[in-house]
Amino acid sequence: MATAEEILAESRRVRRLQVVVDLITNLLRQSDLPVEEAAALVAQTRQYALRLFPGREETYDLLYQSRFKRLLAEKYRVI
Repeated sequence: MATAEEILAESRRVRRLQVVVDLITNLLRQSDLPVEEAAALVAQTRQYALRLFPGREETYDLLYQSRFKRLLAEKYRVI
């Protein structure tokens, strides 16, 4: 069973990731970045998430990757 300290640390990591994902999402929506730079930001966000939560690639893909794919498809007409 996780300790209160471990739960608090995980909550902080979750919040950090949420802030980064929201920031990148807003940046992509509001900027005129070339598609290559936008894709690089998405890839860097995934790397950051996996540093925070090693071995949780599937969880990231389910929660966030679909959001980024949809955003890139809408804005840049890519899939």
